[in-house]
Amino acid sequence: MAKVQNGDHVKINYEGSLGDGTIFDSSEGRDPLEFTVGEHQVIPGVEEAVVGMDVGEKKTVTVPSDQAYGPHMDQLVQTIDKARIPDNVKPEVGKQLLVRDEQGRTLTLQITNIDDKTVTLDANHPLAGQDLTFTLEIVERT
Repeated sequence: MAKVQNGDHVKINYEGSLGDGTIFDSSEGRDPLEFTVGEHQVIPGVEEAVVGMDVGEKKTVTVPSDQAYGPHMDQLVQTIDKARIPDNVKPEVGKQLLVRDEQGRTLTLQITNIDDKTVTLDANHPLAGQDLTFTLEIVERT
């Protein structure tokens, strides 16, 4: 049986967890994740991990943050005056806001802190700066 290589279309079952064991995502109860290896459709560490695997094979890998969602960048965290939040938005820690930048791109900002006068917004991916552990199983390879 041929092993997975760049250019192959694969279907995988997976479970992703944090260093403390908290599961942040899983394909359990859903269709397997499908992607073409080498086309950057998933994080680099997962893409690299499936290369060389056989259909039916399972393995667990730890993906360092630089091969996942990148480092946490302090420059993407900003504290703004609470009055700048639109009246129709109730600020809550953990809430995500969609905003447009000057180029018209949509950015996702997460509220990470609120006090009487300010709101702290973080444009980092919620998993940025974290090493991630994935249990992977190749379901199909074409």
